[in-house]
Amino acid sequence: MNSAQYISTRGGIQPVDFIDAVMMGLAEDGGLLLPAKLPDCRSQLDGWRKLSYTGLAFEVMRLFVGEAIPQEELKELIRQSYSTFRHPDIVPLVPLSEQLFLAELFHGPTLAFKDIALQFLGNLFGYVLKKRGGELNIIGATSGDTGSAAIHGVRGKSGIHIFILYPNGRVSPIQEQQMASVPDANVHCLAINGTFDDGQRVLKEVFNDLHFKREFSLGAVNSVNWVRILAQIVYYFWASFRVQEKTGYPGTMQIAVPTGNFGDIFAGYIALRMGAPIHRLILASNENDILSRFFNTGEYSLGSVRPTLSPSMDIQVASNFERYLYYRTGQDSEKVVELMQHFAAEQHITLPGNDPKFAAGKGDTEKTLATIRKYYDLKKYILDPHSAVGVSVAEKFQLDGIPTICLATAHPGKFPEAIQKALGNPRLANHPELSKLAGLPLRKTVLDASRETIENFVRTTLNK
Repeated sequence: MNSAQYISTRGGIQPVDFIDAVMMGLAEDGGLLLPAKLPDCRSQLDGWRKLSYTGLAFEVMRLFVGEAIPQEELKELIRQSYSTFRHPDIVPLVPLSEQLFLAELFHGPTLAFKDIALQFLGNLFGYVLKKRGGELNIIGATSGDTGSAAIHGVRGKSGIHIFILYPNGRVSPIQEQQMASVPDANVHCLAINGTFDDGQRVLKEVFNDLHFKREFSLGAVNSVNWVRILAQIVYYFWASFRVQEKTGYPGTMQIAVPTGNFGDIFAGYIALRMGAPIHRLILASNENDILSRFFNTGEYSLGSVRPTLSPSMDIQVASNFERYLYYRTGQDSEKVVELMQHFAAEQHITLPGNDPKFAAGKGDTEKTLATIRKYYDLKKYILDPHSAVGVSVAEKFQLDGIPTICLATAHPGKFPEAIQKALGNPRLANHPELSKLAGLPLRKTVLDASRETIENFVRTTLNK
């Protein structure tokens, strides 16, 4: 790809190159950035199968980076980003049965799949600032894991401040400790009065205030930033190759994804469109089931957020859904604008037909706890509650002779309440990195969820 190849889902900006797409985050017309053209990689799969994780990441990413970063420098950014992971495979595979496999995505610094993208994005931000100079002020919203992964990607980095919004009292205590106990002066944790959807709404309002965005050099780490999606595409290829290698199965397979914001599974959708050996994606939601309802009925309609044992999925408005709409409408930006305006006004939209690339289901609290118990009894393997949602839904859609991979998105030690309810002993899922957090002081500010409040806090902090 040449260097000027990123467009907005809403069609209101001129194409930008990879580096500008990284730094822009949310497109300036309010849409989301996407590559103007997706590569067809089917002829390259045989060569890619033999690569290490970092080697595969380079081959996938360079197709989207183009000439914006010299190849040796891109290789070093990738090497540096994954050197922080605790497992040599980066994403190891664990069999649950002959046809059901887990891809463990939680071996990074904060024990969640978000590290795979945010270690790379943090280093990429540092790289761009070193080349271009200037400063970057990151604002992000989190339902639990994005915040800590983003903080750990940029903590202490020169020229960068990070402001993370999270719903006060609606993330797990360990998730809050991972964010708010970080002592670095460039880290600012904002506990907002409201839900994650409120935080996400405020985030978009702040980024759509173009004067404020430019004045304070704002950058995005949420999955509105294309690089989040790009880094996650890699493990869909990787996991598929590893299952083919382990089983000798030559064909396409299913991948089940627990999702709330549609970012992780959208990366799988892009991998599928690029030619990864994927038959279909299985979308798994908890009781906050706006996405599974859409893929089963065609109606995308807003409900109220229900707190669950899988808090990172307690979301109703999925920010990456707009990217999927762009493809679902035949890459019609005018139609995307029309649909998003209708949703903003009426809180629902309907699309005719269905998409055979997706199956979808809901794993409620009862099924989540039963699935954790089942695999502990069978395998002595402990699933975190998000991964258990994914496995419980995947079990409904297994096909004879076709392997299914479930994405294991977090270490179970991050969710002791769920492990206590399922197994009666939260200490079964301890992790030494989490134990170190006990008793550390928290640095957080409780604020109302409004654009004016957040902008005032950012302005005051940065002007000190």
